[in-house]
Amino acid sequence: MKRFRVTSTLLICASLMALTACGGEETTTTAGSTPSASTAPTSAAASASSAPSPSAAAGATGGTGGTSDKKLCESAKKAGDDMKAQLVAALQSGEPSPAVFKKILTDLEGKMTTLASSGGDSKVATALKRFGVEASKAAAEADPANAADNPAFEKAGADITAACKAAGVSVNF
Repeated sequence: MKRFRVTSTLLICASLMALTACGGEETTTTAGSTPSASTAPTSAAASASSAPSPSAAAGATGGTGGTSDKKLCESAKKAGDDMKAQLVAALQSGEPSPAVFKKILTDLEGKMTTLASSGGDSKVATALKRFGVEASKAAAEADPANAADNPAFEKAGADITAACKAAGVSVNF
């Protein structure tokens, strides 16, 4: 029953991330950009969209050196979408085993840690590091799905959401 609760929680989070992605801002459009779900590189889109927005550019460079907060958040959003896709695929194939949850959390931890290391000492990078640590802890447990269902993991996700919102990117972890 607890696995079902965790799976439901993860699906709700994934659904909210999808809804958040669909309901984003449409204020900056350029003649060369088309809104689609393509696999175009996010760094090119991020550099094109961050230049015209002075408020986002002012607060998006994070801390000392490293990738801007906006680019970190866009990459984190993609990592979250990848995690959601893996989870949905696992759920469609039946009840996922602890090994499947471990792989999903390990992949997510790796992506978040890599992103955080490129972000300097900004709030977003710090939130990504904490989230990576929590994902790693959950993945190391015998039942990763139940281990991920804890307040520290939820808070780490909420911290990413808040930090990215401040950087002008809507994510939901």
